[in-house]
Amino acid sequence: MTPFGAKLRQLRAAKGLQLTQMAAELNISAAYLSALEHGKRGKPAPGLVMQICGTLGCIWDEAEELKTLAELSHPKVTLDTSGLTPAKTELANRLGATLRKLPDATVERLLAVLKQPE
Repeated sequence: MTPFGAKLRQLRAAKGLQLTQMAAELNISAAYLSALEHGKRGKPAPGLVMQICGTLGCIWDEAEELKTLAELSHPKVTLDTSGLTPAKTELANRLGATLRKLPDATVERLLAVLKQPE
């Protein structure tokens, strides 16, 4: 599941909307909406994110959070490290090789470091 999918599912449940009901309101298939929630599809288009915000009644901070999460939710990431330092290339490769095995606590610590303002 992607960060966007988890948040979407949480917001949909809080509104008491069934997946099929929300999909119909968005004029998309229930299968596509389910795939978005489960991280089986790439990040949604900005227009769809705005439609989702409207359907869920998201405003201001909640809408911004959903847009940000959509940008961070592509389930298949590709990194191009050409032209970067050897250390950055090593980091990308080590992360790619070990991500599935990392404990959740380690992932949370790494995310905290990456989210710090520069």
